[in-house]
Amino acid sequence: MAALRVGVMLGGCGVFDGSEIHEAVAILIALDKRGAQIVCIAPNVEQAGAVNHLTKQPDPRGPRNVLEESARIARGAIRDAATVTAADLDAIVFPGGFGAARNLSTFAADGPACRVDAQVERLLLEMHEAKKPIGLACIAPVIVARVLGKAGVRPKVTIGTDRGTADAIRSMNAEHVPTGEIGVCIDDANRLVSTPCYMNQVGPWTVFQGAEKMVEEVLRMAGGR
Repeated sequence: MAALRVGVMLGGCGVFDGSEIHEAVAILIALDKRGAQIVCIAPNVEQAGAVNHLTKQPDPRGPRNVLEESARIARGAIRDAATVTAADLDAIVFPGGFGAARNLSTFAADGPACRVDAQVERLLLEMHEAKKPIGLACIAPVIVARVLGKAGVRPKVTIGTDRGTADAIRSMNAEHVPTGEIGVCIDDANRLVSTPCYMNQVGPWTVFQGAEKMVEEVLRMAGGR
């Protein structure tokens, strides 16, 4: 059987202004362990802002490029989201971090009224139409809630038990299902798998276990072993 092609949509590098690195690496390891062909992807746009991860304050040197920052996690092997279509992938997975809520979408600033990056939205709609699985970690389910909810679909996702974010998801015409720290929410009808990861106050091992379970279910949906 040919290796399943799984996109990993990155939103920069670093929890406060990009993809959460532990989550991204956990997903990459879980995919590689199972023989998936990994396709790292990011939009070629400017970040919403840059954060000094030591001080947790805005970086006065200004924003960076999301694709260039994401290439740090991908070790340089990354594609501009504008060049990727659903035909190139068997599944796609989104790590969390503020990159999902600031760069891939504007959820951090705009909440349920957020805008999703045009290329991210296009690719999500293509994947959903093609009935190809979509995996989501941490805060990333808000992106699918916005895109599919706006399209008239009622997706079912989890971000764990955070009430405020769960309420925002419901207001975007999506269903939120509470789960435990390493639990997954499976929406077979919409081909979605989500897990909380760092939406909880947990350590890297807990994050990895949730990410691995999510990856397993995504590959199962995509036809993997």
